[in-house]
Amino acid sequence: MATTSFPDASPRKKSTAPPAAPARRDLIREPGGAPRAAACTAHVSPADLVVTAAEPEFARQFGLSADEICGRELLELLRSPDPAELREQFTALSSGRSRKFKERVTGRDGAGRAFPAEVTGVAVRKPSGEMAGIVVFLRRTAEAATGGPVLSALDAQVLEGVASGESTVQLASRLYLSRQGIEYRVGQMLRRFDAPNRPALVARAHALGMFAAGQWPPRVLPERVR
Repeated sequence: MATTSFPDASPRKKSTAPPAAPARRDLIREPGGAPRAAACTAHVSPADLVVTAAEPEFARQFGLSADEICGRELLELLRSPDPAELREQFTALSSGRSRKFKERVTGRDGAGRAFPAEVTGVAVRKPSGEMAGIVVFLRRTAEAATGGPVLSALDAQVLEGVASGESTVQLASRLYLSRQGIEYRVGQMLRRFDAPNRPALVARAHALGMFAAGQWPPRVLPERVR
């Protein structure tokens, strides 16, 4: 006898495609394919460099809300190895002598931890040529993700001594090392921090947030000592 087959009437689950992964705004790709942190923006007044508006992400870098950061002077939030030079860069934007600049700086987050970053300032002008404002782009650098340099306890003491102005002889006497030993360690740090001399080494260490804020004599942060 011939049999007739009937379609399966049992309920079937609809196949659904997996949801697309949400876009990551915090990562963009370099030409070589490596991810890097995206920049966040703020607007500052050309006259006094006070923040007039900011993306929430920009404010979060400093542990603030978008409302709280407005009215703060930008150069109170960012530190530079050469503060006068950074201010001059902004002055050049305001006066029309420059249209754009980029500098390495250090900020401090809501927990008081320093983070290295790159700041780009761009002058915005009206069609008439009148200055309309300055847009600031802030991007944390790779050093921020890795936490920056970590020193041995002895190297940290040498760096603290250099930052406080001690000479090689004074450091050698205090740390019970030879003068050659001090010079060797300072030389190693000069190469590691890519600094040409001792003042530049101290400036670079400050820019990388190596020292505790507002402390004299300078002290390297505990998390930067292994």
